Amino acid sequence: MLRALALVAVSSLLAACGSDQPATTDKPVSGDATAAPRVAVIPKGTTHVFWQAVAAGAKDAGARTGLNVVWKGPLQENDRAQQIQLVQQFVSEGVAGIALAPLDHAALAPVVRSAKNSGIPVVIFDSDLDGTPGVDFASFVATDNRAGGELAGQRLAELVGGKGKVVLLRYQVGSASTEAREAGFLAAAKAAGLEVLVDNRYAGATIGEAKNTALNLADHLQQAHGVFCSNESATAGMLQALDQLGLRGKVRFVGFDSSPPLVDGLRDGGIDALVVQDPRKMGELSVQALADLIAKKPVAPKVDTGAVLATKANMDEPAVKRLLQ
Repeated sequence: MLRALALVAVSSLLAACGSDQPATTDKPVSGDATAAPRVAVIPKGTTHVFWQAVAAGAKDAGARTGLNVVWKGPLQENDRAQQIQLVQQFVSEGVAGIALAPLDHAALAPVVRSAKNSGIPVVIFDSDLDGTPGVDFASFVATDNRAGGELAGQRLAELVGGKGKVVLLRYQVGSASTEAREAGFLAAAKAAGLEVLVDNRYAGATIGEAKNTALNLADHLQQAHGVFCSNESATAGMLQALDQLGLRGKVRFVGFDSSPPLVDGLRDGGIDALVVQDPRKMGELSVQALADLIAKKPVAPKVDTGAVLATKANMDEPAVKRLLQ
């Protein structure tokens, strides 16, 4: 009798527990017609303010177009192997599309070709990739980086009175965007008659590396009338080095991109000008292009997202201030 009562009690308890639980299923939901297409946005890195702005634009566009945007990139902007692995991972997962800012214009080309061969549309943004937009990948969404570098060179020539010695601190080997800026800067600087003291040093992926590289150029910086750096981290590292060397505000300084320390430097005269892009727009247009490609709509092979020269005189104008935030 006691055994029978115990069995009844256990049966009743199990029934009660089951009645309180929601229905579950082990079936995948990715095949659900209502599920949002999943796309991957892979930046060069994730720590710089620039990439955070790209992420915000990409996610806004994802919400507007009904895409599930996955944002994932290397921790540092020199980890080509990790970026290649990320592309391979998303290809194997069968995402609906990939937007990529390649760390290396050559090293990333094979995995992009693999994605294309797997039927996954790829949009390249920020930095160019070996190949032809519209053929080897669907679209290239970026600043006209050579023009941005030329703008920097012209401005620095004006700042030093059309003559003098200048230093170029490059960013990183294989980065197509910054290589184009550096080429544009050198062309404009030499056309203006400036003497380039240094043009073969690389800042590296972090602000700390850039500062150390700049400090190792102390003798050249002491002689220089002007300096140009081609990205956010190189500009920030150079600013710290000039401060430590007692040259802040004494050497004319043009940088590229924006972050709170760089904006402060622009306001207090440590930096004379910044060429600033529109990273939020870059993220938005890259994801919009993926949405169009998924919907079988045509996209432009190349999209110029624009850049402006920010100075202390114009930095509070609405159109410029928005890009500095």
